Amino acid sequence: MAKLYFKYGAMGSSKTAQALITRFNYQEKGMRVWLIKPSTDSRDGKMMLHSRVGLTAECVTILPDDDLRALFCGYAQQNGPIDVIIADEAQFFCPQQIDALRAIVDEDNIPALCFGLRTDFLTHLFPGSRRLLELADSISEIKTICRCGSKATVNARIDGQGHIITEGEQVVLGGNERYEAMCHKCWRRRIEKERAAKQNV
Repeated sequence: MAKLYFKYGAMGSSKTAQALITRFNYQEKGMRVWLIKPSTDSRDGKMMLHSRVGLTAECVTILPDDDLRALFCGYAQQNGPIDVIIADEAQFFCPQQIDALRAIVDEDNIPALCFGLRTDFLTHLFPGSRRLLELADSISEIKTICRCGSKATVNARIDGQGHIITEGEQVVLGGNERYEAMCHKCWRRRIEKERAAKQNV
């Protein structure tokens, strides 16, 4: 029986690399993969996935208003039956698109593996991640570490001077120049330290 998987991790935990390695493993067995990402993730081009370790692949970009089930059916008609769906940056899908993935898993018996962030820079769930946590059959964490050596769980947003940002839009694209994976303890202490420093100026 096919399942809906959610594999989440903090920034820099090799989520995209894991997605592309998984794609390779399926293709090596002669299976057809539908590799998708939300259009919100435009850092590496509209139709490309790129990992920090250098792995790249062409993908299908899903717009916020797209009917994901209809796109899936159209892609399968043009390219042949799909064996597995791999979705990167899944936190940016709207809840209805996660529902569509769930329906494909249930009705077409095709597994869907979703890779993405769980929470934003203020530790709040993304809408897509929330729906995946509600619907996924299998939920697993791709771990990475904080500078202190503890497991990183917070996607800290930083400014050009390296100070932590605690206000702003939920979605701001960026890599190591804008985000740092931290444990919650270090994140909280650094915010407190920076606030105290401002008060003493």
